[in-house]
Amino acid sequence: MNDTRLKFREMTAADNSTVANLIRDNLQKYGLDIPGTVYFDDGLDHLSDYYGKPDRRYFVIENADGNVVGGIGFSRFESSDETAELQKLYLHDSAKGEGLGYDLVSFIENKMKEAGFKYSYLETHDNLQAAIHIYEKSGYAEIERPPEVNHGAMNRFFKKEISKDQKKGD
Repeated sequence: MNDTRLKFREMTAADNSTVANLIRDNLQKYGLDIPGTVYFDDGLDHLSDYYGKPDRRYFVIENADGNVVGGIGFSRFESSDETAELQKLYLHDSAKGEGLGYDLVSFIENKMKEAGFKYSYLETHDNLQAAIHIYEKSGYAEIERPPEVNHGAMNRFFKKEISKDQKKGD
């Protein structure tokens, strides 16, 4: 992590409303508070109920004051036991622009590997150019839209092999 005052920890039920607000705020800022995004998912206000199993987990990032400033998770991708879906990478505005997005991606890929996954898949949207930049710089390759996509508004899809040790590029 770039900032040693930041702490990763697993999400708890006490984080539900903070994480839901963080996600909704980000989606609204990028014009994605629309049907077909997580913005309208029934379970968004209770994410801790969904995560917390070996094949799906969610982590939050706290700043030095103990405030949640971001989060990222993964869940087994329904069409492949070897693939985890990177999910819900969101940061508070105060935590953006410092390279934390790269740290989050690396962190969750390690958690995916620990859970036995060989590939990481993700879906995103053209409006999220900063996130797309992070994914591409982190070694993700764009793929065709899989038939299993649940959030119909998403229009960009990426995949990366995480099972072998890969060195960061320059």
